[in-house]
Amino acid sequence: MPWIQLKINASKKTAEPIGDILSETGALAVTFLDRYDTPVLEPKPGETLLWGDTDVQALYEANHDMQPILQLLRDARIIDDGNYKLDQLEDKDWEREWMKDFHPMRFGERLWICPSWTDVPEPDAVNVMLDPGLAFGTGTHPTTSLCLRWLDGLDLQGKTVLDFGCGSGILAIAALKLGAKRVVGIDIDPQAIIASRDNAERNGVAEQLELYLPKDQPDDFQADIVVANILAGPLKELSEVILGYLKPGGQLALSGILEEQAEDVSQAYAEQCEMDQPLIDQEWGRLSGRKHLN
Repeated sequence: MPWIQLKINASKKTAEPIGDILSETGALAVTFLDRYDTPVLEPKPGETLLWGDTDVQALYEANHDMQPILQLLRDARIIDDGNYKLDQLEDKDWEREWMKDFHPMRFGERLWICPSWTDVPEPDAVNVMLDPGLAFGTGTHPTTSLCLRWLDGLDLQGKTVLDFGCGSGILAIAALKLGAKRVVGIDIDPQAIIASRDNAERNGVAEQLELYLPKDQPDDFQADIVVANILAGPLKELSEVILGYLKPGGQLALSGILEEQAEDVSQAYAEQCEMDQPLIDQEWGRLSGRKHLN
């Protein structure tokens, strides 16, 4: 079915309140767009990042009566004759519109992440075919990229790996493709478990990948390698849980943290691990280290 799109010129101060009003009037989706095309990949944890000049874009069903909404916005002095636009849009699969900007990407020396709907650029490379679905993780964000490059630089032959917060399964599947013998993925989101399983089947590694919600996670499992790409808060709060999964002498990578959070997170692991200096990419950091033998 077609859609109605309402776009309103706003500012950093007014955009979020306008978005709330549009949601309350029945908008199926509300998006904040930079009017001058300033690129922003992802907000920092806990932050709604808005630009200095922002367009608020709302999507409604085609049969939605827009006149009462427009009158409400006029009465609230949010719109006038020159600061909004109403359009009819063709039907699209909006959840998957992002696909047109997701291209094959190389990480390190051997590893490529390729959208499942494209051809691989190097057939002899280590290629992970990915369709994230509704779960986080394509490799485009610096935190995921940092972890993929770290995995590519390891010798994973015959190793066991834990992907703590597996999302789309991108890190777990990459580890298997790079030679890991057994990989366990854990995530709090059931959608992540589904996406990881689908991607594992797409890559022919489903039998080697074990996926669990936290309530089902194994108690006696320890891995040679643990990678956790989540957020600074959970990385600190769950440090004992994460370290409990790591064998003595095992290697650890932590990401999803900002540069200014790196030292604080590193300290939560320093008692049990020899921690490396953080690696920073676009304000985001990755910590790595090795667990003490005793």
